[in-house]
Amino acid sequence: MKKYIWQNSEYPDFTYDKDIIMPLLSSVRLKQGMLLGRMQSIGFENSQHAKLNVLTEDVIKSSEIEGLKLNVEQVRSSIARRLGLDIGGDIYVERDVQGIVDMMLDATINFDKPVTEDRLFGWQSAMFPSGRSGLYKIKVGEYRDDEKGKMQVVSGAIGHEKIHYEAPGADIVPREMNRLIEYINNESDTDLVIKAGIVHLWFVIIHPFEDGNGRIARALTDMLLARSENSSDRFYSMSSQIKKVRKSYYDILQITQKDSVDITLWLKWFLENLVTAIDNSEELLNDVLKRAEFWEKNKAQVFNDRQIKVLKKILDNGGNFEGNLTTKKWAAICNCSHDTANRDIADLISKKVLIKQGEARATHFVLSI
Repeated sequence: MKKYIWQNSEYPDFTYDKDIIMPLLSSVRLKQGMLLGRMQSIGFENSQHAKLNVLTEDVIKSSEIEGLKLNVEQVRSSIARRLGLDIGGDIYVERDVQGIVDMMLDATINFDKPVTEDRLFGWQSAMFPSGRSGLYKIKVGEYRDDEKGKMQVVSGAIGHEKIHYEAPGADIVPREMNRLIEYINNESDTDLVIKAGIVHLWFVIIHPFEDGNGRIARALTDMLLARSENSSDRFYSMSSQIKKVRKSYYDILQITQKDSVDITLWLKWFLENLVTAIDNSEELLNDVLKRAEFWEKNKAQVFNDRQIKVLKKILDNGGNFEGNLTTKKWAAICNCSHDTANRDIADLISKKVLIKQGEARATHFVLSI
């Protein structure tokens, strides 16, 4: 009995109901255009900080979907260095974190480069630099071989497992991946947003690697969404949205991986959540938009280099100085005397940029935004 979609004689000739899907696609395309237009108006530096926020969120949430917690500061620092942004501090980044960042950035920055078997092997190897997933040794930089048993998605206690899905055997994975890679690289009449949804599902169906399949599927999705916008600038995170609806994500994958090649339900789910991801982008971009509004509001003001340095530090933290900004801290940050720090601060107060709060030893200063 044929239980799974890859056992269907029509696989992988997926079908879907255009009457259901096309209106959703139109909504996605409209929102993509509006968001890109808005972000183009905030300037290059602010745009780079927006990318930093979104890519950090994307890497963190894509790993959290798999139950993995990454160090946020390491991820943010790694991405900032790759984008050429100075966010202060020299943070050590672990090899596996750097590998995940490298994979996600390669997918989005190099979105227009062809996908190859070797490129995918590189992505998977980068995520597991020690050749282990947790305590267990795994195959890296090559497809799975199923020596440890069939690739299955299961739940339940040992001896009472429930099999939710069984992937194609390792013997046909190379053939299946060749077909998928050819589909990704070849131009077709299929809209690239739809293509992103199809590739995500198709990769998960094949489950070609011993570990890392979910994150690679989402990296491919981000790559194709970047192609759909012809831009490496990422201003929304599909992984963040998937994390919020993680149960329904796995539920719809399980439903779609059954026998039929009709993937209307999956594409409907994918596009609806993509719309939500774009709508929620303002939450991710809030700090950057605050930053842009601040500089626009104060574009007529003249600031010295020390003032700009401290203001950027505050704005990089969402408009708040961690631990309260004092004259002593200003002097330390700018490597200047207390008298110079007092003059800088007094000047910003007169320009209504900073506000004095507290008295005596409790005196500190906050940004007026």
